[in-house]
Order: sequence, then C-alpha cells, then structure tokens
Amino acid sequence: MSDKQAAGTATAEQPTSVRNIVLVGHTGAGKTTLAVALLFAAGAIPRMGRVEDGSTVSDHDEAEVRQQRSVALSLCSFTYDGVKVNLLDTPGYADFVGELRAGLRAADAALFVVSAADGIDGATQQLWDECADVGMPRAVVITRLDSPRADFERMVAICQRVLTQSHDSPSASLLPLYLPLESDDGHVGGLIGLLSQRISDYSSGTRVERDPDDEHIPLIADARDALIEAIIAESEDETLMDRYLGGEDIDTKVLIDDLETAVARGSFYPVLAAAVPAQGNPDSPPVIGMVELLEVLTSAFPSPLEHDLPAVTRPDGRPHDPLVCDPEGPLVAEVVKTASDPYVGRVSLVRVFSGTLRPDLPVHVSGHYGPGQRGHVDHDVDEKVGHLSTATGKVLRPVPMALAGDIVSIGRLVRAETGDTLSARDDPLLIQSWELPEPLLPVAIEARSKADEDKLAQGLARLVAEDPTVRLDRSSETGQTLLWCMGEAHVDVLLDRLHKRHGVELNTVPVRVPLRETFGVEASGHGRHVKQSGGHGQFAVCDLTVRPLPIGEGYRFVDKTVGGSVPHQFVPSIDKGVRAQLERGLLAGYPVVDVEVTLTDGKSHSVDSSDMAFQTAAGLALKEAAQHGSLVLLEPVLAVEVHVADGQLGAVMNDLSTRRGRVSGTEPDGDGRTVVRAEVPETELLRYPLELRALSQGTGRFSRTYLRHEPMPPQLAASFRAG
Repeated sequence: MSDKQAAGTATAEQPTSVRNIVLVGHTGAGKTTLAVALLFAAGAIPRMGRVEDGSTVSDHDEAEVRQQRSVALSLCSFTYDGVKVNLLDTPGYADFVGELRAGLRAADAALFVVSAADGIDGATQQLWDECADVGMPRAVVITRLDSPRADFERMVAICQRVLTQSHDSPSASLLPLYLPLESDDGHVGGLIGLLSQRISDYSSGTRVERDPDDEHIPLIADARDALIEAIIAESEDETLMDRYLGGEDIDTKVLIDDLETAVARGSFYPVLAAAVPAQGNPDSPPVIGMVELLEVLTSAFPSPLEHDLPAVTRPDGRPHDPLVCDPEGPLVAEVVKTASDPYVGRVSLVRVFSGTLRPDLPVHVSGHYGPGQRGHVDHDVDEKVGHLSTATGKVLRPVPMALAGDIVSIGRLVRAETGDTLSARDDPLLIQSWELPEPLLPVAIEARSKADEDKLAQGLARLVAEDPTVRLDRSSETGQTLLWCMGEAHVDVLLDRLHKRHGVELNTVPVRVPLRETFGVEASGHGRHVKQSGGHGQFAVCDLTVRPLPIGEGYRFVDKTVGGSVPHQFVPSIDKGVRAQLERGLLAGYPVVDVEVTLTDGKSHSVDSSDMAFQTAAGLALKEAAQHGSLVLLEPVLAVEVHVADGQLGAVMNDLSTRRGRVSGTEPDGDGRTVVRAEVPETELLRYPLELRALSQGTGRFSRTYLRHEPMPPQLAASFRAG
C-alpha cells in the first residue's frame, strides 16, 4: 500500500478534509467494483470485496442480489492522506433515478465511470449535462481495461465527442492524465503518468514507480503536450502560456497545482484509467490505477467549502440568509436516503450542510415537499438524533459527531423521511427540495387476505417515506390501490420489499382506467317498484327521460310532473335514486356523466310509498332507458409532452399515432432535443414509460395531465363492455 493510506474509522476534523464524491455511470460500467477496489487500496477493508463481518461491500440491499445490479444509493467512507472520502455509489439503471438524484444532492463532485468495452449510453450524456448546468466538478475513469474489447484511446475520443458537446465543456478540457501500458502477456501492466513522466508498474503484482523506457517516450510526447496546453489554458497565471510557447520547461508542481484548481472549479475534466479484474482467481492480474485515482479524488476534487449549497428558507416560506459550510453555523442537514434494516430499524443517510450534528441532539424535522409537489403535506415535528455512524457497505462504525460538509448515518429518526430537513429546534429551517421525475408506470395491488391489509398499509407507508419516486394513489373512481413507479425493475424491487421486509402477501391486478358512460341519444324509461308482504308494502312508479349533454356539462335533474302525480316530498328521493344509479353505472359498471334526467310522470300510494321505494323505482327507470339510449363509453384523454432527441423524433411521433394520439405541435427543446405535444387516450399510456425508454434508448421523458373524457371507438368499447 502507498504510504498515504490510512485504515480505520473515517472521521473528519474540518470541512477542508472532506470529499463527497458520487459515482455515476450506466449499469455494468463497474461502479460498485471500483468502489470496492478504492476501499481496498485505501486500507479500509482487508481484502477485495470483504469487510470485517465477512459480508460483501456491495451487498447493500437484498434486492440487489436478486436483480443482479445496484438498486439503491450506498455510502462507503474511508480516509486517505488525511482526507475523509464519502463515496456515494449510485444505481446505473434508469428505474432508480431517485437514488441517483439523492447521490448528486449529497455530493460535491461526480466521478463518471465508463466501461472501456461498452462505451457511453444516452442517460450518461444527459447526466453529464445536468452536472454542467449546476457547475459540478467532474472526472472520468475508464474501467474494464482488462476486457478483450477494451480500447482506451478510442474510449477517450468517444468521451470527448459525446460528453463535451455543450459550450461549457470543450473537448480540449477532457484529457487523460495517464495512459495504460500493456505488459508482455497483453494485459494492462501499468500506467504512464503524462505530467510526472513516470511509470506505475504493476507487473510484479504490486505498484512500483520507475522511469519510462526509451520506447515509452513517443507514447508520452503528443499526449503530454496536449495536456500541458489545456492546463495552462485554465491557469490563472497569464504569463504561463507565453513562457511555455517560448520553450520554457514549466515545473511539474506548477502544472499539478493549476490542474487541481481547474478540476475543483469544474473547468477541466481529467480522464483516468483503471483495471479491476475479477477476484477469486489466484492468476488474476493486479488491480491497477487506484492510487492514481485516489490522489485525484483527494487532491483535485473540491471540499464542501468550495461547492454551492442549496437554498434555505423558514418553514413558512420566509427567506433566510444563504447557507455557509461552517461547523459553528446554524444546524442545517438533509435526509438524502431512508432505509429500513430488520435489525437496526430505520436508518437515515444525512448530509450536513451547516452546523454540527451530535448524538442525542434535539432537532426539528421540517417537511420535505413544498406547495404543489407530490407527497404528504409539510410536517413540523421535534426528534432526538440517535447514534451517528459512518458506513463501509453494511458495516456501521460509530462517530462522535458530523460537522458541516460531512455525510453520516443516523439511527432511529422515527419521523424523518427522505428529503426532510433537520435543523435546530429553536431555529427551524427548510432546504429547497431537489427535482425528481414523476413516476408514470402504474401497478395495481391488493392484499391476498384480510390479515394482510393492515400490513400492506404499513408497508406502503414505509415505501413512500423511503423512496420519493414512489407515489401511492387510492383511486376513488376505480377503487384500486395504485403504486406509481419508474419502471418494471422499480416495481419488482418495491414488491419484493413489501414481501421480504414487511411480510405482506399481495397480488397485482390489471390497472383499471377510470372510464365513464353517457347516453348517445335521448331515451325514456319506466320504473315500477311494487311489493306486498303484509302490513306496509312498497309502491313507487316513475317515468324518466334522459337527454345527453355536451361533454363536461355534468348532471342535471328536472321535475316536469303535473297534477301531483308524484308527491312533492318524493321528488328528492327520485333525484337521489337517479344519482346513485348513475354512480353505479348502467352498462359496464362505469359512472354515467353529462346527462339531463327529467321526471315526467309517476304514481304513488298513500300508505305504501316511501323514500326508498322511489329511489328503487328511479334506478329501474334509468336501466330501462339505457336499453334504448345507445350508451357510449367515455375514456380519459391526456395532454402529453414528450422530450426526445432529434434523431428519435420520427419514431416517437409514429408511435404516438399508433396509440390514437393526435400530435398538436413540436418545438425545439435545446441541445439537439425536441418537445412533442399530443393528446393521447389514457388506455394507450399504461406502459408508455417502458416503450418510450426503448424507443429513445433511455433518454426520452414525458409528462401527462388530464384533459377531458371523450367517446371511445365502438370496436374498442365493445371489448371493455365484454370485460
């Protein structure tokens, strides 16, 4: 190990000695494997992939084993060269974007992990642009150099072309600091440092620094010149370029200092190389590039003092001074993740932005969703902080405090949920919530038995508290309990957690779209309810005429009886019976809307007529009218906005037309993207999130809002009536 390595509990004495770094990249790029290798290289774990209790570092969630991919944000903390590194490993799959957003919120810099064998997907490109929009410093590490398909030079060129298309990221600012060096057996055996002009040789199984051989000099020259020119272009010393062009040999330390400054402010993006072969095989080549990567993470990436903090207000919306990363300042922290552990209970992952957290400290919990946003209403409660700990995989190590800039886990915060703000009880504050995509894939669930209903309600409440990308909806029109999710993998994980963690036995059932019925033509019906059973009987007769109204007009009731054929006191009973039958439906069990019902005649009995008798007769009259009224099934139509890359515009518009969609317009959305506006029936959109992802290679997104109900085509309506 390097003499800079230090094992043991990761602690921080001041914000300048903290680095909060989020690992991002597509599924299969090797983020979790890289995190394990960094922990091992820093001395935080005794061997690759294992911690003290023998569990794997990557084993953060039971669902990860079944999904065979990361599904949750995880924190690994370690120290290196006196710096505490909080490494936030994020899922690469699009369904778990909420975990990714939480990682971005807690981090001060992003390390993009790109596979040398597989390249870059569109979602990674979008994420790079998002980081650019907020000025987040970035670096790229190209992994899997041990793959037979690996091509480092080609992958650097792809990164330069794909990631630096925006004006703020010229390709000259994304350059490698090291070049991989092949050993005699064809494997990557080391790295060539372009600035130091030294070789990190791993061919012996351990890292040894040495001077380059003669044949390495040509490999270094051109790449080193390009790197130096890019660093000097970012330097605050305006004389440096003239001196360099004049032939002066710029001191390496000056170049490194300028490089670190440019990386920290987000204007230069170093590319590093790494090879982390599969472990367990005694003949596996060594792990390469971890020391070089650790030096960049700790020396070049910014401390929390150098990163802008989120806006903060009073819970009632009154403004507050901007936050400063000061351990002595007012306490402001945010819950970026909530998880339930069967042994520990609820564990909250918290980023401290200002002040200092200590065990047993009373704090105020402010609601995490602002006005107009989904989720429960804002809440204001007081809690006491439990024990603080730092994490390495599933292993939690206690720490005495967490100062401004640090990330820790807190046990047993009963009321705090993901997105909540923790602040002083006597000075409550609220952090502006981070942006999250709307979950648009519905799944209808129901408990298998009465015994499971209570457990299901409790489990769903936990899921919503832990994952803000989940929306729970109990539909008043269809009676179904709907979980709105990000995708199929997200659904699988949520259902798995309900079963494994909360012991709920449940079924998924087809989602019912809230259809409605209406009359196509005017029709009349006769309702007669007469029963004699000894004593008071039941007698009521009424005649009704039903006339369709324009869509959206609702329901009207008109009394046109004359001569007292229906006593005045029973007219409201008929109105009540009509409303009840319209709500139950007349043809396929859907509510009937947009009709005018006129009471034209009726009969009563001085003894046997009653409120209930006339309600029943009204329902019978409506049913008879429905047999002659050519009932029409109405379906909800939604306004849809689809944001898609220009190259996929044609495919998306063709797909919308196959869904009976009516495109109302398109307009540029910037950066080579277009927004498509259309009106589409909701029945055609139940699985659209999945199909849009396939059409757009994971880069498309859409939003939807209810517009109105419209008549469903007769051939399609017939299938719903049959169902």
